[in-house]
Amino acid sequence: MNLKFWEKKKEPQKKKSKIREWVDAIVFAVVAATLIRWIFMEAFTIPTPSMEKSLLVGDFLFVSKFHYGARTPKTPLQMPLTHQKIWGTDIPSYLEWIQLPQYRLPGISKVKNNDVVVFNFPIEEEYPTDLKTNYIKRCIAVAGDTIAIKNAVVFVNGKPVPNPPKTQFRYFMETPEVFSSKEFRKFGVTEYQPVQNGFYIYTTEEQANAFKGFQGIKSVEPIIRPAGDPEPRIFPNSSKFIWNEDNFGPLWVPAKGATIPLTPENVILYGTTIKNYENLDNVKLEDNKLFIDGKEVSDYTFKQNYYFMMGDNRHNSLDSRYWGFVPEDHIVGKALFIWLSLDQKGGLIDKIRWNRFFNIIK
Repeated sequence: MNLKFWEKKKEPQKKKSKIREWVDAIVFAVVAATLIRWIFMEAFTIPTPSMEKSLLVGDFLFVSKFHYGARTPKTPLQMPLTHQKIWGTDIPSYLEWIQLPQYRLPGISKVKNNDVVVFNFPIEEEYPTDLKTNYIKRCIAVAGDTIAIKNAVVFVNGKPVPNPPKTQFRYFMETPEVFSSKEFRKFGVTEYQPVQNGFYIYTTEEQANAFKGFQGIKSVEPIIRPAGDPEPRIFPNSSKFIWNEDNFGPLWVPAKGATIPLTPENVILYGTTIKNYENLDNVKLEDNKLFIDGKEVSDYTFKQNYYFMMGDNRHNSLDSRYWGFVPEDHIVGKALFIWLSLDQKGGLIDKIRWNRFFNIIK
């Protein structure tokens, strides 16, 4: 006898259609990929030679978001898995209708000297902070450090900093010989310019010294801009500071909670940083004075940390020497390792740089 007559019969579940199964799978994959990309790790590629030879054009790398802590989205109305544009178009992938306060989740470390860091390009005004173009450089000085460059040698807090092993500089190679692109590439030189009596080349000190022993090459000398020869594009773009790419500073890097007097010199050095990155509503710079909400300010306490970034290709890098500090809220993540490397100028056989696969970035 069936004694469970009071139980309601279970209706058989309707089987999902193939289309519904595909839609569910795609939605799950997009959500999972978006979360991984936001919180843990994101893939990037190297488009410019500013970090050669440490990183090459065509390197694909994974960047950790959890090292420094992932940022909460500032621009939430954005198509998943895009950055600035919808793939293959010039259509913006986001709407600025809503802009949220930005916070950073706890990380496992802080940005340290010598870290290779991905960040949003600070001076780009076209996009919201979290959608500015991604740059990758080496952190030379952290908040509270003082950086100086003397004859192309970097000093942090008064002490010389060893160059990364594959740091490149500009050299003049004096020679009557004619070198082809193929011959230069054989020795790892991808950037060169023929001039009278030779070539300007970008290479490492080791390779430059090796060239000196080649028959037909008269000399190979670094091109260092002398102190006192100002370069107009150099930060802070003022005639009061006669700096250039090889002789720069000393310059203190702003630290959260630190207070500085706003002397005319400090307004030149830090005024644009305060105005553009400290999230203040009404800031004006006039006659080397800083005004907040219409009142002149005699000192200022910084609200966040800043960093000084430089490329390892020292004479071909648009970096902090030219546009100033990177604010902490522009930091994206730490570069970890290369997972693919493609030589855009390589042939069928040498298109893939197999020897760079899974190289740890140092």
